[in-house]
Amino acid sequence: MIASGQLDSHGCTHVSEIQDFIPSADGCEKCLKLGDTWVNLRLCLTCGHVGCCDDSKNKHASRHHHETQHPMIVSYELGEDWLWCYIDEVSISL
Repeated sequence: MIASGQLDSHGCTHVSEIQDFIPSADGCEKCLKLGDTWVNLRLCLTCGHVGCCDDSKNKHASRHHHETQHPMIVSYELGEDWLWCYIDEVSISL
């Protein structure tokens, strides 16, 4: 789990909004329902929604942000250790 108090915010004003959650799926939730594929996965740090990245044709992680205004995601890929704040457009290394 990511502890917001231990992160250097790098100018992000939303780090304090990181919540504890259970990921919604083992893959892109909406792509799984559609029977579609994805490139990489992103995890919403507000609610745990798992969506596909912007390199995927459906871009469900970004769509989730636009629908909910949840500000932050983390890469849900092994070996990728970063967060992204959509609102402040800031990447934070873990």
